[in-house]
Amino acid sequence: MENQYILAIETSCDETAAAIIKNGTEIVSNVVASQIDSHKRFGGVVPEIASRHHVEQVTIVIEEALTQARLQPSELTAVAITEGPGLVGALLIGINAAKAFAWANHLPIVGVHHIAGHIYANNLVQPMEFPLLALVVSGGHTELVYMQEHGHFELIGETRDDAAGEAYDKVARVLNLPYPGGPHIDRLAHEAEGAVSFPRVWLEEESYDFSFSGLKSAVINYKHNMDQRGEEIVATQVAKGFQDSVVEVLTTKTLRAAREFNVKQVIAAGGVAANKGLRTALEQAFEQQGIPFYVPPLKLCTDNAAMIGAAGAKMYEAGVRGDMMMNGRPGMELKSWV
Repeated sequence: MENQYILAIETSCDETAAAIIKNGTEIVSNVVASQIDSHKRFGGVVPEIASRHHVEQVTIVIEEALTQARLQPSELTAVAITEGPGLVGALLIGINAAKAFAWANHLPIVGVHHIAGHIYANNLVQPMEFPLLALVVSGGHTELVYMQEHGHFELIGETRDDAAGEAYDKVARVLNLPYPGGPHIDRLAHEAEGAVSFPRVWLEEESYDFSFSGLKSAVINYKHNMDQRGEEIVATQVAKGFQDSVVEVLTTKTLRAAREFNVKQVIAAGGVAANKGLRTALEQAFEQQGIPFYVPPLKLCTDNAAMIGAAGAKMYEAGVRGDMMMNGRPGMELKSWV
């Protein structure tokens, strides 16, 4: 059978990325141009700055991905692009670059949901076995997704307010930690001797939804109360208390859902899945239950184009195609393609 080569492009937020994926599971090249240094001084992603960087970098990363793969455009099978969700200006730059490349080289184009990409990052390192449960934790998303087969997505739980990654960044700001805050809080939590006790938000008894806004407010109130008393907070203990709360809720609800839906496999996905505290807690919990648990290596947890290529390859095989009318969809819902 002839090899399938997908050129994938990802520009949904603050990473300009391109990759070549072979036969849906093999990374031939994976190029990421990070913008973290540009956004760090603002304490978060500035959409206008992100868009300008994408304009400067998108053709460069596409060319570099092809060069590293030692492939010509004529050898490609299709182009996969993040269609949404994300920052609309950032999405449009990637989409228009993908459409121009596809049109110039007579290639079909496939629009990929960003979260489907995060989930399919796992397929690059370990075959996905169904039914499975995916815990998606990133800066903008915290979701539990049940999958009966490739391309089937059933959202069984999501955040009602702040996503886990968003809460991490806001708490990091309270602790005067640099952006992005997640890795810094994770590091401090591992250095801590003792922890401040913060609430766990469980919501209704049967709910798989999440809420982290109250936890974030509890950390802010704790800091204000300590300031009013003229006392110094111990940043490591605050970080550990906050992380313990997030990890316990995520792990407990994921474990309960895995049992209820009787899944063969549990996977984690998204930038917060790079968090050592969360990875360790999930690994230990599922090992005790005898349920296979997998999480991609760190470079495939954060935004990258390889994951978009992995999902795009499966969509292409299923006959899914986009067209030249494709537009950026910042509020795009995760829907099944089967």
